[in-house]
Amino acid sequence: KMVQGYIFNIFYPQLLDPSIPPTFVLEQAPPDDAPSQNSAANEFLIIRFRAGPPYEEIAFKIINMEWDRNSKHGYNCVFEHGVLQLHFNFKRWRYRR
Repeated sequence: KMVQGYIFNIFYPQLLDPSIPPTFVLEQAPPDDAPSQNSAANEFLIIRFRAGPPYEEIAFKIINMEWDRNSKHGYNCVFEHGVLQLHFNFKRWRYRR
């Protein structure tokens, strides 16, 4: 089995300034202390969601693969009615002989 993408629906019902939408930032994940996993140092990313008062940042560890940002393939990044929706799939690398 393989991860094909992620869906994040984050609720911000009590933002003090709802005109400023929440944002997300991608960062490299810190390497684990296990010496056998040095080759997999860039395997994960940290995605941080920042909104504003009264909310704190939240972060998730995701797989480091290229995103398919085509809306026909499921990409969606919208902030409406106090809900931040981020849906994305990874690019598919088809085997060709």
